[in-house]
Order: sequence, then C-alpha cells, then structure tokens
Amino acid sequence: METGSPKDTGITRDARAGDEPVWTALPPGLLRMRRLLLVVWLGLLTAGLGVLLGWLAGPAWAAFALLPLALMAWGWVMLGRNWRSWRYAERADDLLISRGVLWREETVVPYGRMQLVEVTSGPVERHFGLASVQLHTAAAATDATIPGLDPAEAERLRDRLTELGEARSAGL
Repeated sequence: METGSPKDTGITRDARAGDEPVWTALPPGLLRMRRLLLVVWLGLLTAGLGVLLGWLAGPAWAAFALLPLALMAWGWVMLGRNWRSWRYAERADDLLISRGVLWREETVVPYGRMQLVEVTSGPVERHFGLASVQLHTAAAATDATIPGLDPAEAERLRDRLTELGEARSAGL
C-alpha cells in the first residue's frame, strides 16, 4: 500500500479539500463598468483624433484615428482577464485577497491586525450599484482593497471583518 494515501492516514479526500479556502469571485458589475468606461473614453479619443487629423492633415490621415479602436479590443480582453483574477476568501484567522494575471499577488490580512475597514463608493461606482471595501492595517504592505462588490455584500463584509478584528485584537 502507498504511504500517505487517504486509507493510511484515515483522512478522506473531502476532509483535505476542506482545508482549502472558499474563494469568492467579484460580481460582473465591475467588469461591465470598466468595459463601459473603456469604450466611452477610447471612443471619444477616436472621434476627437479623427476630427483633428482630418482637419489638420486631410482625410487620408484621419484613418490613423482608428488605432485607438485596436487598443479598445485589446483592453476589452485584458479587462476580462483582470476581472477573473480577483477573488477573496474569509478564513478563520485572516482574509485572503488574490489578484493578478501575469504577476499573481496574494495578500493575507490577519483579522487582529486590522485597524480600519471602510466601504467606499465613488459616483461612477454608485451609478453601477458597486462599492469597494478598503482594509487598513498598521503595516502599509498589508493594506488591501476589494473593488466592485454589491453594496450589501460590502457592508456585510465590513461588519464581519470589524467584528472579527475586535475579537482577535482583544487578546493583544
């Protein structure tokens, strides 16, 4: 029999899987907002550049104004990849935040080290029904943000993290 198999240790595969954090992905509203902003800004840039080049250099040069549209197509794909890379997990002692496509970054914020948890929502985020949770700790390296959450989820997360932070810091 193989050493370390589930039969030898008495641990089933399901019990081992329970040690893994349960990741929560960001809602699709954040992706919609970012893609709409990309289309609006690059669309305005394309139109403005086309008019300017057509007026100053002639209609043939105005075709160069279509270059931002190629950038828009590339940005559309990159925004989707970036959005899919964001996730967070609440564990017993800390919060994990993972993000990044090329350079993967995972931030671990211990509940007992949290000094401030706030929910923010700018005008564009409010229009799309989104909010962000910002976590502040004594060490700036572990400050973290979870963008694009539903406001009710952001408030629930803020309240839970605050409650866990107070419980963990009471023993310090």
